[in-house]
Amino acid sequence: MLKIRTLNTFYANEMKFTRTPIEGLLIIEPKVFEDDRGCFFESWNKEVFAKHGFNLDFVQDNQSCSVKNVLRGLHFQIPPYEQGKLTRVVSGSVLDVAVDLRKNSPAYGKHYKVLLDASEKKMFWIPTGFAHGFLALEDNTVFLYKCTKKYHKDSERTILWNDTKLNIDWGIKHPIVSPKDIKASLFKDFVSPFH
Repeated sequence: MLKIRTLNTFYANEMKFTRTPIEGLLIIEPKVFEDDRGCFFESWNKEVFAKHGFNLDFVQDNQSCSVKNVLRGLHFQIPPYEQGKLTRVVSGSVLDVAVDLRKNSPAYGKHYKVLLDASEKKMFWIPTGFAHGFLALEDNTVFLYKCTKKYHKDSERTILWNDTKLNIDWGIKHPIVSPKDIKASLFKDFVSPFH
């Protein structure tokens, strides 16, 4: 059974970091400066993250555009091409989900989900050792994620989005899913390479 610990928050350079019940996952809320011209905020600052022990080197930025009810995932890459991801939404909204694949973690096989939308501008840090997926909740949803390693086709793996062992409530029974994701592996057949 997953031992849930209280969420705790820390601030750094106008950013609010909130730890989740699963070790390593963070919700990040930037300080947004708004006036009659629009808004401005810092979406990434290497120095701020490093100050709190997150020495990240992003090497690739990805962007997807989705219509409402598109579900992408649950994706990950195996070592040595495992990816950490910093996710956010610039248009529309998503239900963003991370599943712990670290075999020695007390949260192994558990998931955490967060609502990301363009208006709140929250971000979700997903370290290596997690499968990741999201559901677009609106048409014209634009989803961005920074990756710590480049895409490597031969290392890519997928776990079935509606696997009953994972028990993720996506809030939808029949999402729009790619042929690749329909043929994804079951969690029971997964042998974790993540320590």
